[in-house]
Amino acid sequence: MLDSASPDASAALIGRIDRRGRLLWSLPKGHLEEGESPEAAAVREVAEETGITGEVVAPLGSIDFWFVADGHRVHKTVHHYLLVRVGGELSDADIEVSEVAWVPLPEARDRLAYADERALVEKVPALLADSA
Repeated sequence: MLDSASPDASAALIGRIDRRGRLLWSLPKGHLEEGESPEAAAVREVAEETGITGEVVAPLGSIDFWFVADGHRVHKTVHHYLLVRVGGELSDADIEVSEVAWVPLPEARDRLAYADERALVEKVPALLADSA
């Protein structure tokens, strides 16, 4: 999610507390609801997790990962999209989110906790140039 109102591109990142008590920053993400496209899910999840309404500009890529929930290994594929802010205000009201922040794009890569998400953010400048 980029703030189109900002003269310099900034990304909306979410912070969650992990099991060790560390604040880990990541891209907003979630799950598909029945009958929902990946693009619609991205717009909905960003709004739920950050308070920002966005519009899809381009796909960023997909990330596959595993995690453990209730003692079971779960495989998840997340489709990420470059969104531009069209409304809303940044908010950490979602119960699953500890903090939200607009982070200047050059700093976002360093703040993100996961290498696969950092690689996606590296694609943003070229995608913005292509969409201009």
